[in-house]
Amino acid sequence: MSAIENSKVTIVGAGAVGSSAAYAALIRGSARHVALYDVATEKVEAEVLDLQHGTQFTGSSDIIGGGDVSVAEGSHVVVITAGAKQKPGQTRIELAGVNAGILRTMMPQLLEVAPDAIYVIVTNPCDVLTVLAQEATALPPERIFASGTVLDTSRLRVRLAQRAGVSPSSVHAYIVGEHGDTEFPLWSSATIGTVPILDWQSAGHPPMTVDELDQIAVEVRDAAYKVIQGKGATNYAIGLSSARIIEAILRDEHAVMPVSTVLSDFHGVDRVALSVPSIVSSRGAVPVRESAFSPSELGLLRRSADALGAVAASLR
Repeated sequence: MSAIENSKVTIVGAGAVGSSAAYAALIRGSARHVALYDVATEKVEAEVLDLQHGTQFTGSSDIIGGGDVSVAEGSHVVVITAGAKQKPGQTRIELAGVNAGILRTMMPQLLEVAPDAIYVIVTNPCDVLTVLAQEATALPPERIFASGTVLDTSRLRVRLAQRAGVSPSSVHAYIVGEHGDTEFPLWSSATIGTVPILDWQSAGHPPMTVDELDQIAVEVRDAAYKVIQGKGATNYAIGLSSARIIEAILRDEHAVMPVSTVLSDFHGVDRVALSVPSIVSSRGAVPVRESAFSPSELGLLRRSADALGAVAASLR
């Protein structure tokens, strides 16, 4: 594995998510150079200035930014967080249509200044937007993918770790499918250490039941709603998970992460972007075709594919 030298990441969108991703990338040293781009010039310049003032405390990374797309020039990774927020009474399909229009306008401009970059879409609905952006740009599927269920998987592992009395890093479980209402956990392959999830027990932590796991899955699926209700947006955790994806690319880690790529005959799923375990490296993201699904999990994967395929079709 060889890291990209003098690496550069551009984060598009200086809202709560984009600014948090830039902040996380600076603190973690995800890239040597960080750029923040937004058409709202005054806002992005203020965010960049605020972040620059703290770079004495963050290591060797630096940050630039502005309202001209040229700030993205030469980027190895471009993370797209820009888009409209869902308005009261607005359906998810309506929001998808608005954000698809923004992305279609933006992608040619970004490709002109960063033609060789890996593109990571965080803007929601990220799975649908990834399909539309890949079709519009004709980029290879491995070079344009969504952050998908990387954050959802972190939520799951944290919750299971709390219940089991272990570190989240010792929990091996994935959320897959849509980043949204039809997502689901791969319980059939979930373990704590090497112990199957339903067999785990330790002092003060009795075995979990199937019903309990089902409830945890619901909590994870709906976690964003709880955060949004309390503070208006989710930003810190998605910022951190975006930084982690950036690192896997720029450091050529070949890390297995549940990102969302446009799938081709993956367990019978075609031309739909869904999160499945994928190898993330300097090439981009490549699904792990050997990923095992139980029969019921395959049914859930196809249900998720059908739901997202219908939304994408309505926007073409």
